[in-house]
Amino acid sequence: MKGPTTDFVFEIGCEEIPAGMLAGAAKELKAILEKYLTTYNLIENAAVETFAAPRRLAATCTGIRIKQADETKEVIGPPKSVSFDPAGKLTRAGEGFAQKYGIPIEKLSVVATPKGEYLAAQQVIPGRSAKEILEEVLPLAVKEIPWPRSMYWTGAAGLHFIRPIRWAVALLGGKVLRLTLGDATAGKFSAGHRFLGKPKIPISGAKDYVQKLRTNFVLVRAEERRKKIETELRHLAAGKGLRLHEDAHLMDLVTYLNEFPTAILGEFDPAFLDLPDEILITVMRGHQKYFALERKGGTLAPNFLAIINLDKDRAGAIRAGHERVLRARFADARFFWETDQKCRLADYLPKLGAVTFQAKLGSYGDKVERMRTLARWIAEQWFASSIPQASVASADRAAELAKCDLVTDMVREFTELQGIVGGLYAKAQGEPEDVAWAVYDHYKPAALDDSIPRNFTGQAVALADKLDSLVGCFAVGLVPSGSSDPFALRRAAMGIVKILIETKLPLSLSLAVARAVRTLGSSPPKISVHVMVEKQVLDFILERARYVLKERSSLAHDEINAALAAGADDLVDAVRRAEAVKAIRKTKNFEPLAISFKRIRKILEKAGPESSWKLPAVLTELFAEEAERELHSQAASTSRLAERHKREGRYREALQDIAGLRPAVDKFFDEVMVMAEEEQVRKNRLTLLSELLAQFSTIADFSEIVAGEKG
Repeated sequence: MKGPTTDFVFEIGCEEIPAGMLAGAAKELKAILEKYLTTYNLIENAAVETFAAPRRLAATCTGIRIKQADETKEVIGPPKSVSFDPAGKLTRAGEGFAQKYGIPIEKLSVVATPKGEYLAAQQVIPGRSAKEILEEVLPLAVKEIPWPRSMYWTGAAGLHFIRPIRWAVALLGGKVLRLTLGDATAGKFSAGHRFLGKPKIPISGAKDYVQKLRTNFVLVRAEERRKKIETELRHLAAGKGLRLHEDAHLMDLVTYLNEFPTAILGEFDPAFLDLPDEILITVMRGHQKYFALERKGGTLAPNFLAIINLDKDRAGAIRAGHERVLRARFADARFFWETDQKCRLADYLPKLGAVTFQAKLGSYGDKVERMRTLARWIAEQWFASSIPQASVASADRAAELAKCDLVTDMVREFTELQGIVGGLYAKAQGEPEDVAWAVYDHYKPAALDDSIPRNFTGQAVALADKLDSLVGCFAVGLVPSGSSDPFALRRAAMGIVKILIETKLPLSLSLAVARAVRTLGSSPPKISVHVMVEKQVLDFILERARYVLKERSSLAHDEINAALAAGADDLVDAVRRAEAVKAIRKTKNFEPLAISFKRIRKILEKAGPESSWKLPAVLTELFAEEAERELHSQAASTSRLAERHKREGRYREALQDIAGLRPAVDKFFDEVMVMAEEEQVRKNRLTLLSELLAQFSTIADFSEIVAGEKG
């Protein structure tokens, strides 16, 4: 019985929460509240809606049960022999059981259990009210919201929250719940926009929460704020015959920076357009949160769009203020651009010796030397693969210059331009184009959807940088755990995977990691590397490979696992093998054979260590059944055919050959008892299965395939 329902409103009002944390906090609050409401049986098919704006985090639900349903459970008492006397009258033990659970004697019964007959009764546990439960769990829910960091302020009674709490709204069916959060006692009053709305707004329930705040210039739904921003940005841009420079990250940021966002159009001195676009856009976006505007040809226009937390810009005073600030920021950027280039980029190299990369791994100067060694080695590997674009000299020069911009004034002021500034300076100073682009791109890819370096030189330097960071950090114990990854090692490993897969460059991961380990041990500060580090780094990279392939390809997880389990040293080759698995997995023999391979693996595992049963070779004279002779013969011929296809890179055809073994394998299991009583016969059959598994698991490990999954 569901019972009557009502609505619920909960709002935490506080000082401005950092914009980048709000979307995640709203998602977490939704999950936490739904967990509690479901656990206490207060909702069914009724979702909680959460809201996040700079000064508030809130939730509503229109389907909260007013009271939990009563619960009936059977309570077992003492044995029947103890509960009743010979005359059938209830004993003191029986009466005590009834009194303990508040059950009338006439409602007692006797039930049969595996241990015999026992006294029993149906106990009704009254459901608790939603009011009582919410007053208990809401403070717990607030404490459970994860923040990157929290504040503690005087009088907050032990509560840690991202910002000091100034007010709270907690209503169930329009009635105030009794609870305190920090210094705030829950009530029915919310607060409007800091400058445009009323300081106290009475809320009656979930249905009027959004509308009453909207009337007071607070758009609590993020999607409503985003839509308003996007509409106004495009309208203002179109009015000048320009188009918006798309920036998804900035759009997310301004959506959560403002409660009532309004777009305004500003302009700047066209003379600043002689600075590189990257610098102008970074100044506008990174420091001022402005959107750049482009002409139809793609060049920057001397205009910008800003988002203000007001309904309008009366008399243009706000626009003038933004223009004045931007003019000063651009003037600083011009000064840095001109000052930095009074010496060549390579002249900054000695200064890197004074900049620490990591205390145990030395300076950035040390890192650069390791990167040069690795970049040269990687380029040499590609030369061996007939890739003429991979110039060893270019890779060495780009690695030498890659970190020099870290000690320039421009990057000190605009840290997000590292690499980019180095590439721009290299180009302006006449370095070869492939070297300049390599320096510019070597931090790429920064995310799963980011592009990789555009040329082979940049790819070599990027791989060298990422391999050195991975091996170095693992060697000194800086292994990522949970959300902690201060050196962005997950991103580094993901970048290695993306570069290799997207360029289809042949590079042995094990050799590359081993080379990075050797370089770390032979270059200052000459770190001694534990033998397990190579395996740890390789496993870490392969875990990222699984993630990248799962997110960026049409391959199923078991197809990926099957290919990587058969060999993952060459990721490009592994992807080709996974694609071959996907191509043939729906053929009639493939998945049944995969099931048989799992059976083989389990049999071999149960047989114990190989040393206890493995023969040097299969002995045909020990075959007692025709089925094992056929399997041995067909496996040998199939192996030769599949091996030829594999050498030619025709993995699909090789897998089809292997799948053709299915009838022989099925017949073997139907007619042959593997674990025969005679020891030598048993060992021979186990050896046959072991060789079968080894021979045909070099393209893909069939036992990793999950039968029935979509390919």
